[in-house]
Amino acid sequence: MLISDAFAQAAAPAQSEASLVSLLPMIGILIIFYFLLIRPQSKRAKEHKQMVEALQRGDEVITNGGILGLIINVSESYVIVEIAPAVEVTILKSSVQTLLPKGTLKSIEPKGGKTQKARGAKPIAPLEDNKDEDIGEVLESKDTEVEKPIEKK
Repeated sequence: MLISDAFAQAAAPAQSEASLVSLLPMIGILIIFYFLLIRPQSKRAKEHKQMVEALQRGDEVITNGGILGLIINVSESYVIVEIAPAVEVTILKSSVQTLLPKGTLKSIEPKGGKTQKARGAKPIAPLEDNKDEDIGEVLESKDTEVEKPIEKK
């Protein structure tokens, strides 16, 4: 009985040392995660925030959706981007992904400044012309229906 008690007392300090050694790999993994994942991500987020705050009129940008455009107006949390001549889109500032160097959009445009057309595509008449004709036809058909006398048998 005396031997078992003595053995139990001597083993207790050895177990506490082993538990500290077993925590070292976990601490090492946390340090690796910090330097490989957490720190670079927070650095990128900080750079993106600074870029978004520095946006100004005339900057050329790429949105998260892949749309290239020229900034026309900047407000507190929105940006108006011209994506084509006379086509403006309002987007959130945070959805601006990349700030392009000046003149990038002009170098991307196709030669001659013309947009490409699909082969075999037929030109479509302006919507305004069709709208007037369609409305006129609808009104005439309603007038003729009203003017028809109802015949009783």
